[in-house]
Amino acid sequence: MATSQHYLWAGGHFLLLLSGFRYLLAWIMFKSVSSWWYKASFLGALMSYFIVCQKALGTPQPNMAYVRKALADENVQYFLLAIFWWTSRPVTIALLPYFVFSLFHGLTFTRTTLMPQFLPPGPPLAAGGPPQPHPLAKKLHLWVKANYDTAMRIVAITELVIFARVLFGALLLRNSLMMPLVYANFLHQRYFHSQFTRDAITLADKRITDLSNHPSVPPMVGQVWVRARELVVRWGGSAVVEPAAARRD
Repeated sequence: MATSQHYLWAGGHFLLLLSGFRYLLAWIMFKSVSSWWYKASFLGALMSYFIVCQKALGTPQPNMAYVRKALADENVQYFLLAIFWWTSRPVTIALLPYFVFSLFHGLTFTRTTLMPQFLPPGPPLAAGGPPQPHPLAKKLHLWVKANYDTAMRIVAITELVIFARVLFGALLLRNSLMMPLVYANFLHQRYFHSQFTRDAITLADKRITDLSNHPSVPPMVGQVWVRARELVVRWGGSAVVEPAAARRD
């Protein structure tokens, strides 16, 4: 049976979905929209991630062992990043990874908690066996299972696009210089924690390398990319917190 904490967790995801949809729809249609919807979206993320982090880590402890454990937790990383986005000037594309996570969690909550309260169960597979989920719940489960990996790959690529956005935004003075530094550190951790992120970075590296080596591109561009790549690899190989179980809740 779902607890009140579980409903609050789901409420955060649904708040993010509703507010994020409103904000993203206006962005796609090139219409102005209040930043209130952006803030409300990340408020929903903070609600959900706070509950998950508190449940996973328990009461905060004033020692380095607890800090290391917390920083190694994927949900803590996304929680801290949500705080940063919530308190910063809006970057619309930053909503997309959280929106995708909340979509899958919202669908799962709907299937496992809400549907059984309103839809009758299906017949058992065998006489005397337990009742089966409603056919609609089964279809929803199959859709989530079939599309989860693809969605996570899209999220990983989107997170690289977000970094490019805040990096060029800093160079053009459209966002703070702190933003790409914070996000680079986040991606640094994601690289060691997520196979999807590693795959996305490998793909981006190959595409940029191929482009920089194209005959129509000035050789200086390729030289600059090689140097930049060396710096990134050197920095990326520095120590990170050992990863915990990978799951965005």
